[in-house]
Amino acid sequence: MLLLRALLFYVGLGSSTLLFGPAMLLFYPIPFRTRYYAVTRWTAFNLWWLRATCGLGHSVEGRENIPAGPVVVLCKHQSAFETLALQLLFVPQAWVLKRELLWIPIYGWGLAVMQPIAIDRGSAVKSFRQIVAQGSQRLRDGVSVVVFPEGTRTAPGERGKYLPGGAMLAGKSGFPVVPVAHNAGWFWRRKGLLKYPGEIKMVIGPPIHTDGLSTAEINRRAEEWIENTTAGLPQPRPQRG
Repeated sequence: MLLLRALLFYVGLGSSTLLFGPAMLLFYPIPFRTRYYAVTRWTAFNLWWLRATCGLGHSVEGRENIPAGPVVVLCKHQSAFETLALQLLFVPQAWVLKRELLWIPIYGWGLAVMQPIAIDRGSAVKSFRQIVAQGSQRLRDGVSVVVFPEGTRTAPGERGKYLPGGAMLAGKSGFPVVPVAHNAGWFWRRKGLLKYPGEIKMVIGPPIHTDGLSTAEINRRAEEWIENTTAGLPQPRPQRG
């Protein structure tokens, strides 16, 4: 049953991508905020479809910690779920992502119109400079920047090395960091098709104001909050129905 539900979810995900992907190119000439709203209707549909097909929903704690202006979002990375959910919490936003994602037919078209910061992960120095330069411009334009500091997805209970790109951007630009923790990896695994029913919990932390802080200190404070909060979230045994 779990496999059938997951396959049904991916049918909807794939069909909506085929529908929205080419249409997203038509949105490119319109103002970014309007374009962002139009493109994220795909996101809203797939989060609803995830709940409808797989019984997997989510709740958000700490919405009051989201400032009125743009921020640098540093988020735990365990699954594809958070890449969807964050889009509807920090509006509008741009992602820091590996440039290869833009080469994916149809899906990459949608990413491209969202003004991502597409980095070459083969050159750390170049990618950090790109994050700071392009990220600072996005922030000045009123667009939040989302960074997954671990760089890649980790399994629940695991902890990757926190790279300094996001913290460096916050320190150089003067914009605050908002840390985000969640337990999505228990329900939507980084590998495998199955989606387990239940409720993912996301927690948005208090802003970390970066004035006078070094990149290392910003990164340390964000990592400490994210990891401690993640460790305190429910670690459920996924249901089998």
